[in-house]
Amino acid sequence: MGYVLGAHQYGKAETRVVRIYRHADQHLIRDLKVSTSLRGDFADAYLSGDQASVLPTDSQKNTAYAFALERGVTDIESYALALARHFADEIEPVRGARVDVDEYQWERVRVAGDEHPHAFVRAGQEVRTTSIAVEGRGHEQRAWILSGLRDLVLLKSTGSEFAGFLRDRYTTLAETDDRVLATSLTARWRHMRPEGDWDALHASIRQVLIEQFATVHSRALQQSLWEMGQAVLAAREEIAEIRLSAPNRHHFLVDLSPFGLTNRGEVFHADDRPYGLIQCAVQRDDAPPAGPAWDAPHSFAG
Repeated sequence: MGYVLGAHQYGKAETRVVRIYRHADQHLIRDLKVSTSLRGDFADAYLSGDQASVLPTDSQKNTAYAFALERGVTDIESYALALARHFADEIEPVRGARVDVDEYQWERVRVAGDEHPHAFVRAGQEVRTTSIAVEGRGHEQRAWILSGLRDLVLLKSTGSEFAGFLRDRYTTLAETDDRVLATSLTARWRHMRPEGDWDALHASIRQVLIEQFATVHSRALQQSLWEMGQAVLAAREEIAEIRLSAPNRHHFLVDLSPFGLTNRGEVFHADDRPYGLIQCAVQRDDAPPAGPAWDAPHSFAG
């Protein structure tokens, strides 16, 4: 019996990059977490410890900082694509590169009703995301782009039900035709082409998701996700596929009858664990192949 080296990759995870644009009238801030991963001819590093073909992960970190200054951060998709193409084009042993970027949003502090030029407050917990995969170099290079968001917390206080479900001898859940529906949504969508107006696309898709969640009468969170994904593809022809993941943030009606009180759907206990985790992908039937788009480093061994 022998052993062979299988698939392998390496990179620098979670480099925090904060780019401040110091305009004369006001400052702008882009707050990023950047992860890079390289694939290529690195077998000797694993088999014998020979580092001759290995670009240090520290160099990858420094490149992320330098590109934030030299190339700027107009949007995270353009920034990540430039980084990935640099590694694939300029570093000889590299055959494929992946760059994942999270962006944390900031809002301007208001003083006496006016926006402060250089003071900010974090804008909630929602995070904008992108993942760029690049393979090959030069004219043969191909790129796959995912955009998305996570921790978009949504709640509707009615317009949701859950009934008619399968029962077995362990089922205790009561059916309901009126419940609170809440989730912390993660959504990621795959673009048809590696170019676009990324900021406008992100804002448009985010709004479609929110509006569908609000307006669709939900018979189940599964149905809500399907309707949300379908609406995104109908609204934006640039999108090949969208994947949605929604933990069900349960709200349980509190029984106040021991105190002589009637609770008519007004007081709830919010319980974050355990939770139902509902996920689905919605894609066009003629969508181009996903290639390595979804092959994230954190899922390598998962």
